[in-house]
Amino acid sequence: MSGGRARGGGLLVAGTTSDAGKSVVTAGILRWLVRQGMKVAPFKGQNMSLNSFVTREGAEIGRAQAMQASAAGIEPSALMNPVLLKPGGDSSSQVVLMGRPVGELSARGYHGGRQETLLGTVLDCLDELRSRYDAVICEGAGSPAEINLRRTDIVNMGVARAARLPVVVVGDIDRGGVFASFFGTTALLSREDQELVAGYLVNKFRGDVSLLTPGLDMLRGLTGRPAYGVLPWREGLGIDEEDGGLGARAARPVLPPVGEEVLRVAVCAVPLMSNFTDVDALSAEPGVRVRFVERADDAADADLLVVPGTRGTVRALAWLRERGFASELARRAALGLPVLGICGGYQVLGERIEDDVESRAGTVPGLGLLPVRVRFAAEKTLARPVGTALGERVEGYEIHHGVASVEGGEPFVTYAGTAGQDPDGCAVGAVRGTHWHGVLENDAFRRAYLTEVARESGRRFVAVPDTEFGAVREAQLDRLADLVEEHADTAALLRLIETGPPPGLPFIPPGAP
Repeated sequence: MSGGRARGGGLLVAGTTSDAGKSVVTAGILRWLVRQGMKVAPFKGQNMSLNSFVTREGAEIGRAQAMQASAAGIEPSALMNPVLLKPGGDSSSQVVLMGRPVGELSARGYHGGRQETLLGTVLDCLDELRSRYDAVICEGAGSPAEINLRRTDIVNMGVARAARLPVVVVGDIDRGGVFASFFGTTALLSREDQELVAGYLVNKFRGDVSLLTPGLDMLRGLTGRPAYGVLPWREGLGIDEEDGGLGARAARPVLPPVGEEVLRVAVCAVPLMSNFTDVDALSAEPGVRVRFVERADDAADADLLVVPGTRGTVRALAWLRERGFASELARRAALGLPVLGICGGYQVLGERIEDDVESRAGTVPGLGLLPVRVRFAAEKTLARPVGTALGERVEGYEIHHGVASVEGGEPFVTYAGTAGQDPDGCAVGAVRGTHWHGVLENDAFRRAYLTEVARESGRRFVAVPDTEFGAVREAQLDRLADLVEEHADTAALLRLIETGPPPGLPFIPPGAP
């Protein structure tokens, strides 16, 4: 009990490394619990990511937690990710607390004195969620065995110990060394932390699981802890991750086109790229091939060139010039070939950027493809607007410091609101830009836009009229739940969630056996 309120169960999904699969495993467990009739919620005390989302109340959180909220069938909330760190280069990050930016800090400054206060906020949020839901499935960050950061930890064992949560450690066997990683992760923890580590979950296994069984038995003998399952490798499960996953996205198979030709989309892999998930909806369309490119030569044959969002607009602008994209974008504009800029990618297409906030570079000339001037404001815009584009209703979300002054062209998106119709973005010929993230997830608009792209690029491509991106994502979440249901010891996991860490787990001293 806490504060007189009953608390639901809980579990912390930790990992031997970053990108071990914690986010998707957490989502799979959440969706499986929903199938059991439970009311559940996700939680991550501290997230470091450039992929973020704006909740209905206007709070910025990690996209992974927004995806996990969808897995749980609930609205995302700042309670689910109270601390978000957005790297900005030069070893500094913007600190977002309870959905609002509170300043920039270096890694040393962040770990040097704020953690006690932040841990209190993190635990309060977790406690609030546990008072509302039957269970809260927490996601760790990196590895719990980062012993240099243990004293200031507010996302792994620091949270598990304070909240008495059982911990399951996920290991990516596709990287190799998973047994050593499980054992070493556990052995590096203190006795008090080890008491919470209930066991392990093998992820991304390819092959005959019977060949793995002797190793799992030996691991249990060495650690006194079981493996709660072996999840097989599956393609196309990397949905709304943190900052990894570009390689997996590039490798996604292209669905057969309905028309005669495939539509080729190239995405500039700009530095500090944010919300690269914006183009996931394009990948879900039959006949659309999406790839991330680092050189202009690799984009020359693209039917659509996308400049995505970035946490470093001025830095991305310099990168585009260095890599030849400035000339390629100008060539495309002159030929009437499609270009789409999103958020920071929209800003670099303009005439001028005045930045005394993000890069503090002052006034910098843009690429000059759109009649737009951008001034960076100290206050960050966080919004969930609704409007119209290409005659279709659209919803999106805004996360930016740059304020655009449009002095020509046509509006790309029109806001709908009580204050009247105000334009967002700009379109000149086939070059278009908008501050709205998520705009391509609107099915009718996406089809209309791809039809325009096909016309402008001369492609015999036909947009499928019944592709629903929301349904595609739901199917992916169900696949995650299927993996958990079919390949994990769900009965044992449920016992952990409901009753907490099992008693009497042995201590493994460093250097054992």
